[in-house]
Amino acid sequence: MPAWGSVVVTFSMLMTAAVDAKIYERCELALKLQKSSLNGYKGYGIGDWLCMAHYESGFDTSFVNHNPDGSSEYGIFQLNSAWWCNNGITPTQNLCHIDCQNLLNHHILDDIFCAKRVVSSQNSMAAWAAWTQHCTGHDLSKWLKGCDMHVKTGSG
Repeated sequence: MPAWGSVVVTFSMLMTAAVDAKIYERCELALKLQKSSLNGYKGYGIGDWLCMAHYESGFDTSFVNHNPDGSSEYGIFQLNSAWWCNNGITPTQNLCHIDCQNLLNHHILDDIFCAKRVVSSQNSMAAWAAWTQHCTGHDLSKWLKGCDMHVKTGSG
């Protein structure tokens, strides 16, 4: 029966995260990212971040993706449990020093802090396959259209 106990605890944690989760509207997220100093960070504009987050999670803070290698990706930026956060299952570097479950709520400042670490790494924005596939080399101004913001839109 100990296995059932861990299933209940895991389910309870996921339900708590789901209750506190949020699917951001594009312009709402753009403003949040701008206020968090992501515009121009390491040469990337808000358009880069919006494009990446859209293709990674659909702006959903509760999104979890399970990979064939056994790792999982968490939150609005899909931060990987093998490298950036600790899910208690995957062997991890935990380079952001954070529990993966903390990336699943509507408080995204910790997600942003971790994403800054990712973009500061050797791979920069290319760490996200969705950014490489859908965003780099494209006109990203459409991501800010109608948001009443004046920010850098070009890729780094």
